[in-house]
Amino acid sequence: MQHAFLALQHAISLLNERSATYSEGRAMRDKSADPAALQSALRNLEPAVNLKQLSHMLQLSQTTVSRALNGYPEVSEETRRRVTDAAKRHGYRPNPSARRLATGKAGMIGYVLPTGASVDIDPHFVEFLSGLGDYARSHELDLVLSPADADDEETTYRRVAANKQVDAVYISAPRPADRRISLVNQLGLPFLVHGRAEGLDFDYPFLDIDNEGAFHEAARLLVQLGHKRIALINGDDGQTFAIFRERGVRRALASAGLVLPPEKIRSVAMTEENGYRSARSLLEQPEPPTAIACSSLIMALGVVRAVRDLGLTIPGDVSLIAHDDVFPWLKPEHFSVPLSTTRSSIRAAGARIAERLAARISGLEEGARGEIWPVDLVVRGSIAGAAG
Repeated sequence: MQHAFLALQHAISLLNERSATYSEGRAMRDKSADPAALQSALRNLEPAVNLKQLSHMLQLSQTTVSRALNGYPEVSEETRRRVTDAAKRHGYRPNPSARRLATGKAGMIGYVLPTGASVDIDPHFVEFLSGLGDYARSHELDLVLSPADADDEETTYRRVAANKQVDAVYISAPRPADRRISLVNQLGLPFLVHGRAEGLDFDYPFLDIDNEGAFHEAARLLVQLGHKRIALINGDDGQTFAIFRERGVRRALASAGLVLPPEKIRSVAMTEENGYRSARSLLEQPEPPTAIACSSLIMALGVVRAVRDLGLTIPGDVSLIAHDDVFPWLKPEHFSVPLSTTRSSIRAAGARIAERLAARISGLEEGARGEIWPVDLVVRGSIAGAAG
C-alpha cells in the first residue's frame, strides 16, 4: 500500500510540475541538430511575462487581468477570452504565492486518501484520477493528496479545512448517510461528491452515473431473452453505487415476477480474482445461473476464466454482461467473446469533477446541484437466449 501511495504522489508531482517543461525539453533534444530549430526552442524557454507586463500589453489593469485569469464572474466573457489567449501566447503563469494573496485562492484541489493494510488503490481510482489530473493540469490547478487512516478520515478533513491549503475537495465512494459529506458541509469547505449518498437531511453537489437505470436495463434485456436464473456479481454493497445496481436488477426481475435470491448475489472488491471465485461459486451451484450481470470489466476477466475452467461456454451456457468504465487498456470487444456492457467513462467523470470544482472555486457554480449521467447499453456477442 505504501508503495502504491508513493507512486500516486510521484505521478501527481509529474502532472503538477513537469508537464510544461517536458515538451519543450523534448523539442530541444529532437531538433538539436537544426540550428534554426534550436534557436526557436531557446526562445520558447525565455522567461515568461509577468502580470504587470501582461496587463500593459492588454491595456488593462492588473486587477482585471488577475480576476479574468481566476474566473471571477464579474469579468465579461470577451475580456476573459482575450486575457487567457494572451496569457497562453506569452507563456504567463501566475505565481502561486501572489495568486493566493490576490485572490485568497491556493489553486489546489484536495483529496483525502484512506490508507491502511485493508485498503488497495484499484485501477478504477487511478483512471478517475487521470481524468481529474488532465483537466487540472490544463487549467492551472494542482492536486493534493492527504493520506488518512481509513478508520479516522474525519481528523484529516478537519486538518485540511483548518490549514486552508486547498480551495476545494472531492469525496469518492460514498456510503449511505456518509459522515464525510456531513462533516465537510459543516466545515464550510467547497466540495463535490463523486457518487451519491442516501439518508442525508440536506442537499449537496454531486456527479454520478445512473447505476440503477444501467443495471435495470441490463437485467431487463436478460429477462427478455428468457433468462430466469440471473446472478449479480457486485462491488462492495456498503457503497451506494453497488446498492443502486442491485436495486436496478431487482426492479427488472420483479417486473417479470422473478426474484434475486441471496445465493445469486456476490458482493466483493472488484478484482479479477474475486470475479473468478464468485463465478465459480455461482456456476457450481445445483441450479446455476444462466446469466450473470457483473459490476466491473476487471471482474469479468475472472468470470470468463471461471467459465472456461468449468468447461462451459459464453453465451452457450451462460450469458454475461458487465459494466465498462472505459479503460484504455481493457476493451470489451477484445474479449474472446465480445462482451455486452453498460458503458460510462470514469476518466470523463474525473475531468468533469475537476471542471465543476474549478467552477465552485471561482464562484461560477453555487448551490447543491446534482448531475446524473445516463449510461449506454452496448450489446455484443456475450448474451443469447436462455438454453432450454
